[in-house]
Amino acid sequence: MHKRMTITLDEAVYEGLHRMVGKRRISRFIEDRVKPCVVDVPFDEGCRAMPADRAREAEAQEWRNALAGDVTDETR
Repeated sequence: MHKRMTITLDEAVYEGLHRMVGKRRISRFIEDRVKPCVVDVPFDEGCRAMPADRAREAEAQEWRNALAGDVTDETR
């Protein structure tokens, strides 16, 4: 079950999240990063479960590809 929550962020942080993650993905992005810090799941167990989460793995692959593209576009 999900609960609705209102948080306050600096405008620059919100704009960065909106730009990098997308408006409809901010909640999921924040939850994915906060959950390991507040839910009592052993770290090893969580690491073993991560590859089984196909949606998360697809999103991670999308991020890796986008970041790789940013690095190759960088002028040296």
